[in-house]
Amino acid sequence: MHPIERLRMVARAEGAGPSLLAREAAAALASLGGDPAAVVTGCRRLVDRHMEMGPMWWMAARVLAAPDPVAEAYRAAAQLDEDPTADRLAVELPADAATVVVVGWPEQAAQALRKRGDLEVLAVDVDGEGAALARRLSGAGGDALEVDPAGIGAAVTVAGVVLLEALAAGPDGFLAATGSKAAAAVARAEGVAVWLALGVGRVLPARLWEAQLARIDGRGEEPWERPFEVVPLALVDEVVGPAGRGSPASVAGRADCPVAPELLRASG
Repeated sequence: MHPIERLRMVARAEGAGPSLLAREAAAALASLGGDPAAVVTGCRRLVDRHMEMGPMWWMAARVLAAPDPVAEAYRAAAQLDEDPTADRLAVELPADAATVVVVGWPEQAAQALRKRGDLEVLAVDVDGEGAALARRLSGAGGDALEVDPAGIGAAVTVAGVVLLEALAAGPDGFLAATGSKAAAAVARAEGVAVWLALGVGRVLPARLWEAQLARIDGRGEEPWERPFEVVPLALVDEVVGPAGRGSPASVAGRADCPVAPELLRASG
């Protein structure tokens, strides 16, 4: 397959998790070799198509800023592939949580819950993803139930933990599946702990985070029409990432990609 066609395929892809898509995108960019113009165009096209996905911005920024874009693309893909966040989360989630509420099908949180197998999962259905996750976990021998979005508040009141996952994060907030903000707000009111899975490539520097939000707002859709939303970090109690468990206050310090000027404005 020609590299440009491969990039187009990744850009059009739907349904895959952010880390998987960013790994595929990194491989596609690497196949462009030493064509700087094609790399810039490819990075901007990928970010335009998957603008809510932090790993895509993270990978693109690294590739654009690197003296050797091909080598950097492979390094970024390897880091995404070796991300230990799901393993860390499986270890850190408390055994006495008993019941965990998730929203949709969070990529890394779902892996952690499959590894644990001892927690009841209430999966809030978002665009069919919660229902699909409940079936997958149940099929693997777990205890999982689908929850209609209208019942999100009631589900949280019987939970030990609300487990959310960031598609991307900045200094004061994160993007997550629609319904996550409601779940976190109810949890705060009910005294239920809110945990956040924050894997490799999910934390962006402030300027990239602001550019990401501006790009999303520029699409012209109403906030309630999006399949994701911004959630304040102030609603989170615990954060688990590649290095393990930490506080929400530590999130800003986890950004580890450069600010690539090419990504600060939308493509023409």
